[in-house]
Amino acid sequence: MTDSSAPAGRPQIALNAHAKVNLALAVGAPIDDDSERDGMHPIATWMAPIDLADELLVTRLEDDRLSRYAILWHADAPQPSAPIDWSVRDDLAVRAHLLLEREVGRSLPVQLKLDKRIPVGGGLGGGSSDAASMLVAVRDLFELDLSDGDLRELAIQLGSDVPFFLQDREDRSSLGPGPAVIEGLGERCTPVRPVHPSSAHLVLVLPEFGCPTGGVYRAFDHLITDASGETDHVFRDVEVHKLASTGEVRSSELFNDLAAPAQQMQPKLSAVIANIERAIGATAQVTGSGSSLFLPCPGGEVEAELLAQQLDSHLIGCRAIATRLL
Repeated sequence: MTDSSAPAGRPQIALNAHAKVNLALAVGAPIDDDSERDGMHPIATWMAPIDLADELLVTRLEDDRLSRYAILWHADAPQPSAPIDWSVRDDLAVRAHLLLEREVGRSLPVQLKLDKRIPVGGGLGGGSSDAASMLVAVRDLFELDLSDGDLRELAIQLGSDVPFFLQDREDRSSLGPGPAVIEGLGERCTPVRPVHPSSAHLVLVLPEFGCPTGGVYRAFDHLITDASGETDHVFRDVEVHKLASTGEVRSSELFNDLAAPAQQMQPKLSAVIANIERAIGATAQVTGSGSSLFLPCPGGEVEAELLAQQLDSHLIGCRAIATRLL
């Protein structure tokens, strides 16, 4: 992969930053211990990367140059009309670069070309995956004395999903080697058995609207708090481990504690789920805090392609695409 705008002869690294889905997600009550974690929610989630991916091309610049960043939609992005309307400095890949500069105490000039396919604000972890890719690319381009473990410790400062994409791996062209159970505030990552080939194919449904994570968690807190202000909630972390240990993705067993709060905060999500059920008689699963949905396809690639075409023509204001778990 080359970029004609990059300075000739400069070292480059190209990486695919894969999206993820939460096959099961348990959320605990907010932490109340007067620490910096106060108000945050412990999680346990069975997470797996999928083949939908952003592309990063990172070029090392001369030491006296200023870094520059270009973020745009890839030509085959499923939602290319969505605006890239956030500040460059707010982009997680850029923040990852700036974090590394602060960590090593010097400038690390790069040119970033980020071609996005993963929808923004859909619970697919695109920004987190981009950030993980950026940490690896800049570390390797500048030969920084930082191990993968060091990067994972830095990654948690960027977001709870970022360490997942920094698992140990043999192929550095593709992050996220396989499914894992993520716990705590995202810092504990336990790889689990690969998903069985019969469970590998999914259909993703991508609404044009998003579900702001903060609002979804506030709705979650409201739902688990009774009239007296007491919390009544069971943290199903053991259930997540049990599901992940099978390697089988069975629709009837999957759950997401943020699904109901996401629908409460964003009623349009409930309407999409209801439309899917009317169209095919199956319930779509929410990934992360929404708004993206997925449907397992035990019939394999052909079933996923046909179902994606059916839903893509039926649903208004959504895209449906076939994908697979990695």
